[in-house]
Amino acid sequence: MLEAMLHGFILSFGLILPLGAQNVFVFNQGAVQPTLWRAFPVVVTAALCDAILILLAVLGVSLVVLTVAWLKTVLYAVGVCFLLYMGYLTWRSRPASDTSEAERFSAKRQVMFAASVSLLNPHAILDTIGVIGTSSLSYSGAEKWGFTLACIVVSCIWFFGLCMAGRLAGRLDPSGKLLRGLNMASAVIMWLVAVYMAKLMFTA
Repeated sequence: MLEAMLHGFILSFGLILPLGAQNVFVFNQGAVQPTLWRAFPVVVTAALCDAILILLAVLGVSLVVLTVAWLKTVLYAVGVCFLLYMGYLTWRSRPASDTSEAERFSAKRQVMFAASVSLLNPHAILDTIGVIGTSSLSYSGAEKWGFTLACIVVSCIWFFGLCMAGRLAGRLDPSGKLLRGLNMASAVIMWLVAVYMAKLMFTA
């Protein structure tokens, strides 16, 4: 079981490490929120969404997405629309040091954005199914659940760490220039992912 958990830990860390819309958004919210506690909604939502995707992949339920063509098309279309919209809102947002309390992301808005960049990202879903789901087939019983738990724990630790890093960056940047740059970088990444997804949707 220890070997299965180690496998899940390393595999999940490798998948979650690359820079993407989800990671940038969590980091960004850690930076712009006035306290770490106020950024918890985005951390919890991102971790829960990853846990859901991992469980679906291991249980094989989400394999339906790979076998039903129109489901993939709908998934891509919704993902493109949400990423374009979120990129627009993120580009327009300003660092907390330059704005009033009312302009900061509310808990509800954090949850909506985090869930969107997590659950409406076809690449995240397909990677989870193709890599974690396939890898889990090597295990059964307690070993399979140990592998699954390790993957989920990595997500929780990673997102909390990202939020902490963002918080530190926010405190070291009283001018707000770094945070404004993060907003712009996050928006650009979302738009690029949306364009790439749209290309795949029309060429598939």
